[in-house]
Amino acid sequence: MSTSAVATTDRSDFRNVLVSGTKVGVVTGIAVVAYLVLMRFLPAGVVRDAILSALVLAAGALVSLLPGEWAGARNTEGVAGAAAIGLWGSIAFMAIDVLLLRPFKAFPWTWDAIGGGSTWWYLPIWWMLGTFLAWMGGMLTAGRHARGPTTLVATAMPVVIGAVVLAAVGKLAGLPVMLPVLVGASYTVLLAVLALISLRKV
Repeated sequence: MSTSAVATTDRSDFRNVLVSGTKVGVVTGIAVVAYLVLMRFLPAGVVRDAILSALVLAAGALVSLLPGEWAGARNTEGVAGAAAIGLWGSIAFMAIDVLLLRPFKAFPWTWDAIGGGSTWWYLPIWWMLGTFLAWMGGMLTAGRHARGPTTLVATAMPVVIGAVVLAAVGKLAGLPVMLPVLVGASYTVLLAVLALISLRKV
């Protein structure tokens, strides 16, 4: 997505937040369904871990950076708009989860067992994560645009590449965590670090 496709002014109005957030929720839902299908039908091993990790990175980049692009994040107002889009996106995904995924028991029982059998324990955490990712993505987007024209891919690449390197280091160090989970955590940490660094440019 080039900068020509994005307005140079903030678009934090209520309608844009709802429409864009709903798109983020749909993207999240598609990514979760794809992950569940691949997890179930691919044989366990390095190939499955690599494919799932790539899916996590792609989904993470989209849900964290698209809100900033759609909100036209260039300053504080646009970054706040991106965070609002992320929050609504997580709520929109909640509807997909409750109406479509839960009735088909898409998640393993251990997911609910963490919350003592409740299907609602993770929702506030999901809302916070969705908002946080979009907030950090909005800051990074604003910072990159402050340095000159950029694209979604150019903004995402340093975070994606850094996450792969950090996750590889973690696996070599023997961390007992599934590779897709480690990749997702690495992406989140690096996104926050780069977003905070980018504040110097906003």
